[in-house]
Amino acid sequence: MHHEFEVKILNIDAAKIEEKLKKLGAVKEGDYLYRSCAFDYPGFTLDKQAAWVRVRDEGNKVMMAYKRRLGVKSNKGDDDGTEEVEVEVSDFETTKHFLMKIGMIVKFEQEKKRTRWKKGDVEFDLDTWPKLKTYLEIESASDKKVYEAMSWLGIDKKGAFLCSTTQIYEMNGIRDKDYISMTFDEWVKRGNE
Repeated sequence: MHHEFEVKILNIDAAKIEEKLKKLGAVKEGDYLYRSCAFDYPGFTLDKQAAWVRVRDEGNKVMMAYKRRLGVKSNKGDDDGTEEVEVEVSDFETTKHFLMKIGMIVKFEQEKKRTRWKKGDVEFDLDTWPKLKTYLEIESASDKKVYEAMSWLGIDKKGAFLCSTTQIYEMNGIRDKDYISMTFDEWVKRGNE
């Protein structure tokens, strides 16, 4: 189990960020299409604790994680961080089937496009989700490292959001709990599947 510290920077110019990352000596690790499925118990008991279980196909591996927002104050991006317990699993569909067999339900399925850059132990992810503008996520083991990385890019600490993508959707007037599928090709409302 570990606590990660990550911030999201909204309203960015992705091309300019990538230019700055190159100049800093960051290494581009690749462009990815992630497919993920969030799970909860009937009645969304995990959601009430600002938590969820996620299975994510990252192309070269499949990961299952329990995630929980820490220090939740609002849905405005001012959390204290995220707790995460993550394990690698062998198969996306089999893991989804397993979770449903033990009584969990699909909260929603999603896709995102990610371009990952890395400098030292700091990851810079340019994330594009369906119906959202691309944003930058900076992640490392501590807030000190993340805020230092922000300064490398000339981004003020005030521009950082400590939040989940669910909160970013809410900031844009979209409740992800209303949907069972949120992909680049289709959006299916819950109850219409």
